[in-house]
Amino acid sequence: MSDRPNVKLSSPTAMHKPVGYSHVAEVIRGKLVYVAGQVALDVEGNLVGKNDFAAQVRQVFQNLAAALHAAGATFRDVVKLNYYCADTLDIAIELPVLRAVRDGFVNTDAPPASTLVVVRRLVRPEWLIEVEAVAAVSAD
Repeated sequence: MSDRPNVKLSSPTAMHKPVGYSHVAEVIRGKLVYVAGQVALDVEGNLVGKNDFAAQVRQVFQNLAAALHAAGATFRDVVKLNYYCADTLDIAIELPVLRAVRDGFVNTDAPPASTLVVVRRLVRPEWLIEVEAVAAVSAD
């Protein structure tokens, strides 16, 4: 259960117990912030971590943090994350890497709802992951 009065994160008992995410994110009040999919580009537009999934994930989450900050939000406000991973990855091996980096940013006691999709490839073949976020910022 979330400690934010503007958001309720939950996982109904009639569903399987999720690992590292919530099934439901309800925004009760406040403003919604949508962050476009972020890839592992630094501020100059250079790829960070060619062929290095962990490095790309770290850069992606740093980019998300910067975007959230610009909108007056933090990762504590994130209610939904969508992940797109290239099928060149062995997701069974890389998922723990993704979770370890993510857990350094999100509230693991009340994790956001999440979706992970494996795609043939992203717009540029050197991109291994793209992540988009939705945050709910309290109107108080």
